[in-house]
Amino acid sequence: MRYADRLLADGERVVLRTRQHPIAPIVEGRVQFAIFFASVVLLVLLGNIEKGTFRDVLGYVALALLLLSIVWLGMVFWGWYSQDYLVTNRRVLKVEGILRKRSADSSLEKINDAVLEQGILGRMLGYGDLDILTAAETSVDQYRMLAEAQQFKRTMLDEKHALEEEFTRVPAPPLRAAPLSPISTSVPAAAAPAEPVAPPAATPAAAPAAPNLSAQEITNALGNLADLRDRGAISPEEYEAKKQDLLGRL
Repeated sequence: MRYADRLLADGERVVLRTRQHPIAPIVEGRVQFAIFFASVVLLVLLGNIEKGTFRDVLGYVALALLLLSIVWLGMVFWGWYSQDYLVTNRRVLKVEGILRKRSADSSLEKINDAVLEQGILGRMLGYGDLDILTAAETSVDQYRMLAEAQQFKRTMLDEKHALEEEFTRVPAPPLRAAPLSPISTSVPAAAAPAEPVAPPAATPAAAPAAPNLSAQEITNALGNLADLRDRGAISPEEYEAKKQDLLGRL
């Protein structure tokens, strides 16, 4: 696992990984290349000089410079290989250094813009210089001779836009029933469940009218009632009620 991968937080994923263009270590190591070629040329020229102390001294110097330039160039290319320029779903991360690592990151939500400069050679080979700007229009990080420069900038801005949409996506509040108007006290049919309506009570049938009786029949009935009252079968109140009922049938 590379050093940059150990710096990722939980849930953070790498969208794009790159480094400087391969031409960058060649440009950076131009002095080392010059020493390398000069020492090679010197060793070739010493082959045509007669043996002697002067030749031996120059030979050792040329050989030392050759070895030094090779080690120096190896360090330059090792440093280039150790680079990690990452675009994640949260930030832009730059990691550099061989034994002593240096990491710098810029949160996507704090990035305002990115300025990309490409010369003719950079456009042909696909590298460029990228400056990341904050809201104050100040550069917070610089990427020199960045490989895939256009794709790096496009990916960074796309992830920034996606992160902003995620932050601004707020769930809508649940819908609630509209409150009843204080003027109206009626409850809509859809708002309250209908209560079962009791069936109307059956109207009792009217009692049939009592038939009229003759005077003789009423007299006989009153005599029977008086006999029952005298024997205690009915109370005087019941006797009076029956008497009035019978008299009402005349």
